[in-house]
Amino acid sequence: MHVLVVHNRYASAQPSGENKVVDQEVALLRAAGHRVELFERRSDDIADRSLPGKAAVPLLVPWNPAVRRELAARLRAERPDVVHVHNVFPLLSPAVLAACADAGVPAVATLHNYTQICPPGTLQRDGRPCADCVGSAPLPAVRHGCYRSSRLATVPLAVSLSVNRRRWWSGVERFFCISAAQRDVLVRAGMPAERLAVKHNFVPDPGARRVGAGEHLLFLGRLAEAKGVRLLMSAWDEIAASGGVGVPLMIAGAGPLEREVTAWAAGRDDVAFVGLLDPAECRKAIAQSVAVVAPSTWLEAFGLVVVEAMAAGVPTVAAGHGAFVELVEDGVTGLLHRPGEPASLASRIRRIAAEPDRNREMGQAARLRYEQGFSPAVGLERLVEGYRTAIAGRTESMGGSK
Repeated sequence: MHVLVVHNRYASAQPSGENKVVDQEVALLRAAGHRVELFERRSDDIADRSLPGKAAVPLLVPWNPAVRRELAARLRAERPDVVHVHNVFPLLSPAVLAACADAGVPAVATLHNYTQICPPGTLQRDGRPCADCVGSAPLPAVRHGCYRSSRLATVPLAVSLSVNRRRWWSGVERFFCISAAQRDVLVRAGMPAERLAVKHNFVPDPGARRVGAGEHLLFLGRLAEAKGVRLLMSAWDEIAASGGVGVPLMIAGAGPLEREVTAWAAGRDDVAFVGLLDPAECRKAIAQSVAVVAPSTWLEAFGLVVVEAMAAGVPTVAAGHGAFVELVEDGVTGLLHRPGEPASLASRIRRIAAEPDRNREMGQAARLRYEQGFSPAVGLERLVEGYRTAIAGRTESMGGSK
């Protein structure tokens, strides 16, 4: 199969699960013998633009005509079987869908978040769930400055959502939702249910699995409010005040709360802030964990770090909402805490650290769950099945229009 992958890569200064998923899927398909090529833009390149060029970027968010022309010409020349769209913000835009239509090539799209119904894609405002823009014009998002706490920065996203809604819903043969929880939200918001398929992200086998009880509890991810970093710090302070759990908390990552986390961790022997780790260091940190902690306050559409922990035979303590509810079987492969409640998070951390035999059993169950549902073999099967469905759907629609 000949696949063209379309993706606007996130800035390298901030860890991106989406970039990782795209790279892993491309490698998986190529290893299986498929021909895979890339049509990319990089957010890192914005810094090298002239001042007028930087100022023009927001205008490209809703629609980039140059991208439409370039991609359509490439599609006509190379004739791939299918185009797989990932992120199009900010330099590609939904113009990529028009290019696919121009060239008559079917498109599939992975929905990594909720940008189809919420301008910033988080369904959250001020640390709380929010659905004010779902099913209506996204004016509340602009009023509250939901993207980067800026009304001006939110406007291009709101405009793009409004003017391109129908193009997304009609121009994509198959949407890949990365969890059933995400699909349920999108269907309730009015997206076409018949085009929404659940295709969990897969994780490569890390090769290294946990040996022994583990050396630390681990938070690995973006240091942002939505990821529950402040919630975790509050819970850990409560744990420390009652004598701790016998192992330190390791925090790895980068993001807007990095300065706050650094100051909080300074001088403590029960917390190690290690900053941004490379992939090999991430795998090692996970394999040495008593548990991975994922306390997100927003409704995660997936939760890659949870599955990475599963692959290493490590249980998870995660917020009991969003995709975590289907990824983590409470009491079997990990523990779920009440979302947004530091006391509940602290309780689950104490429990998972205090019962080593039960912890080991949960780690073994987590590994089995990974093998059955999130391995590369399963990921490849579901990916190719989605492509074939999209190609068949486009063929049928063209036949019916003749």
